Amino acid sequence: MSTIEKKISLIRSKFSVALLRPDLGAIVGVVLVFLFFFLVARDTGMFSLEGSMNWGIVSSQFIIIAVGACLLMIAGEFDLSVGSMIGFAGIVIAVTSVVWGWPVWLSILIAFVVSMSIGALIGYITVKTNLPSFIVSLAFLYILRGMTIFIAIISTKKTIIGGVTEVAENDWLAPIFGGEIFTGVFDWLAEQGIIQTFVAGTKAGQPVVSGIPMMMVWAIGLVIFAHFLLTKTRFGNWIYASGGDAQAARHIGVPVNRVKILMFVFTAFCATVFATTQVIEFGSASADRGILKEFEAIISVVIGGALLTGGYGSVIGAALGAVIFGVVQQGLFFIGVESSLFRVFLGVLLLLAVILNTHVRKLITGAK
Repeated sequence: MSTIEKKISLIRSKFSVALLRPDLGAIVGVVLVFLFFFLVARDTGMFSLEGSMNWGIVSSQFIIIAVGACLLMIAGEFDLSVGSMIGFAGIVIAVTSVVWGWPVWLSILIAFVVSMSIGALIGYITVKTNLPSFIVSLAFLYILRGMTIFIAIISTKKTIIGGVTEVAENDWLAPIFGGEIFTGVFDWLAEQGIIQTFVAGTKAGQPVVSGIPMMMVWAIGLVIFAHFLLTKTRFGNWIYASGGDAQAARHIGVPVNRVKILMFVFTAFCATVFATTQVIEFGSASADRGILKEFEAIISVVIGGALLTGGYGSVIGAALGAVIFGVVQQGLFFIGVESSLFRVFLGVLLLLAVILNTHVRKLITGAK
């Protein structure tokens, strides 16, 4: 083989490897989405600091739940109870703190403990009964939503519970979920005239964007943690093995059942982070909060390149899929398009992602 032929073969090999990257579709999608909205919405303020913060916060919401769903799907399982878990955890925080008078920090910790215990229960039932996680978690979708409404009604006779902001004042844990960081930096940038400030009202002279919300911090932190866990640790290899071929993984000593249960627990943890940030931000909890979030999380992961059959995927890809959602949702608002078209976009994107991922699976397995 000549030198030129070797170089061509090497280029083809690298190109083939690039095509098999699970996050390739999400990377291309992010580029196309940003390019499209830059062309049609660059004069609307979408890419100003304030506009970027808007779609950044929405993207962060998607990212938080997509990270948990990603690891679970790579492990070969689904959790359709995520949306109901969000509403349930929020009501637990509101009822225990506002109605029962517990400290907010304790209410938050209780919500995490209860939610993660339910996640463990879903995982335990799944691995012990060999029932599809789709069915088990679907059952808990209804169980949790019903319990959420029931708890809210018997506690307050309402499905929306406010007053969290007042009881969270001076609480030491609440700012970790609802505060901002780098506020001093943004104040300095405003003083220097680098970023926009309010020109009237009680906030005159203050920066329009006063800091980076903790929701965004949580999203970035979870992506870094999950990516490191998945790609740099033995446990990450166990996750891939559990989803790729559970029986073969057991034969080489992988604790498949424990891995799957822990992934259900982590998914519940991410859902509770989402719920807590929303409760602290809005100062209230609603029994119907989180509806359809489980599907948005799964779609983000599928767009990110994860196979529905498990054993293949990328946290970075899932995060990019969530960013696509956030940018499109806010982009449609900025250009004045009917917001219901966002659901149309989700459906089309899911269909295209599944077709692409099916093709990738055939390349990986050699199936026809």
